[in-house]
Amino acid sequence: MKNKKIEELEERLVNVARVTTVRKGGRIFKFSVLVIVGDGKGRVGYGLGKAKEVSQARQKAVQEAKRNIKRYPLRESRTPHHDVVAHYRSAKVVVRHAPAGTGIIAGGAMRSVFEALGVKDVVAKSIGSASKHNVVKATIKALESMKSPKIIAINRSKKIGDIIVRRNIVNKK
Repeated sequence: MKNKKIEELEERLVNVARVTTVRKGGRIFKFSVLVIVGDGKGRVGYGLGKAKEVSQARQKAVQEAKRNIKRYPLRESRTPHHDVVAHYRSAKVVVRHAPAGTGIIAGGAMRSVFEALGVKDVVAKSIGSASKHNVVKATIKALESMKSPKIIAINRSKKIGDIIVRRNIVNKK
């Protein structure tokens, strides 16, 4: 029998919306729940659940979030490697790395994603849509487009030291 590593995942409830559909028999109420799940060590996922009760919708959202969980590269396990701009529908997010001690400077749904991911220092801005669903998806898209120096070095057939030295020179200017 394999020993399964027990994962300590943190759940963050981002949005609960009551949705109403009108039928000839009357109004039907359902709930839509958006949840972020992360381990605080570079892995995060999001899920959307819909049901007639909030608790059932939340369970569905957590299950989907756990299925969608992915690892994202972080510099020194605290900040993104480089600045990124990403779009999802009408939501645009700007994610910038920050020096140690800055904290998480981001609003609402973006803050939940970064906290669940384990980011400690980041400056982020949401532009355009205020929809929490679109902002979360744009933030995840920004994280997906981020590349670590190791991957960049492999793609360019260079050593990691060449990439990191260049990054430090650019940041000092």
